[in-house]
Amino acid sequence: MNYAGLKLGTWYPEGGFGKVISSMSQLAKQHGAIFHLNSPVEEILHQGKRITGIRVNGNVIPYDAVVASSDYHHTENSLLKTEDRNYSESYWDNRTFAPSCLVFYVGLRKKIGRINHHTLFFEADLLQHSREIYKNPKWPSNPLFYVCCPSQSDGGVAPEGHENLFFLMPIAPNLPDGEDYREQYFEIMMQRLEQHVGEPLNAFIDYKKSYCVTDFKSDYNAYKGNAYGLANTLLQTANLKPKIKNQKIKHLFYAGQLTVPGPGVPPSLISGKLAAQQVIHHLKKDHEAVI
Repeated sequence: MNYAGLKLGTWYPEGGFGKVISSMSQLAKQHGAIFHLNSPVEEILHQGKRITGIRVNGNVIPYDAVVASSDYHHTENSLLKTEDRNYSESYWDNRTFAPSCLVFYVGLRKKIGRINHHTLFFEADLLQHSREIYKNPKWPSNPLFYVCCPSQSDGGVAPEGHENLFFLMPIAPNLPDGEDYREQYFEIMMQRLEQHVGEPLNAFIDYKKSYCVTDFKSDYNAYKGNAYGLANTLLQTANLKPKIKNQKIKHLFYAGQLTVPGPGVPPSLISGKLAAQQVIHHLKKDHEAVI
């Protein structure tokens, strides 16, 4: 597979992670894939127990099989009838989810002298922050966070003389989300970054955009606004994760971070491969049975 400009040693593609998506898209098109953009699926259709297609923008597109890589809970609860779902609402409500996160995309009209491509701010109590994600969900009292400055390594992601910053703070899913919360924690993170680099930064911001729980819900239909799928607990690992195959409808499969093998870019890609293998296997069996 050809990832244009991808430095595998650091898993950072020159030009940003969008280059990975672009390369994958090009490769898929070369093998016959057709992409329908701005086309949210409205319904998964089936006749009896067999997939017949999907409804998109009011139009029916026929298919012999479907791999749903959208949020698993959204796929089942919004695109299928109750009797066709693998899991009930109570099943999802009782799962332990990995964190959501508060993200800021920031542009600075200056260069920073003392910063690396990756910086972890883990000087606070890790156990306390973990409890405030999993045990007693609330906005963290003394947060840990991560700052990425890709313009330190890649001159193409910011104008000359500028810096590109990315802040990420893990938080519990489904927290109340609003501008007051976002700005409060941005100031906390920015102050600690300024202290670390030893120079003022806030006054040099010329671009800032936040992304948090409500955005994960609205853009990705992410259950409770989670960012990383299910937590990797003992009872939510391996074959105890949500199933790849729908047990009620033939030729409906699931992919993505909420099924096997789990969250993260590589595991989600692997889940797509596993689902594709299942599609090929079952369609081949049906073809052989007809012959």
